[in-house]
Amino acid sequence: MADRGASPRDWHELTELTGGAPIIVERVRLAAKDIVIEGAFEPPQLAQLSADDQVFIAAFIRSHGSIKEMEQVFGVSYPTIKARLNRLAGQLSFIEVDPRPARTDVLDRLSRGEIDADEAVRLLEGRR
Repeated sequence: MADRGASPRDWHELTELTGGAPIIVERVRLAAKDIVIEGAFEPPQLAQLSADDQVFIAAFIRSHGSIKEMEQVFGVSYPTIKARLNRLAGQLSFIEVDPRPARTDVLDRLSRGEIDADEAVRLLEGRR
């Protein structure tokens, strides 16, 4: 018998139960493939936010980032919405979208002749 997937309500109950304390997920089940992975997994950043903050972010996305619409939905002022967005932004770290290549990758490309020494130095120093 297949387990049902976690619902938003389940996640809300979990965040309420933990009271915002950090959690580690130790088992993940891919229901469609009947595969179980065990280990120590930290939930994604957004999942680590309080249920209220998750709702706020979902509303912000649904409103396409319209602060005016957010004011109406939550019944608060522009400065209140901006202050909450700033607080949430401060809690989230951003993923590097164009990270510096790994040293070994650069050296491998150099040894294969794909790049010259000047290009390798530029990449290793993080210059584009």
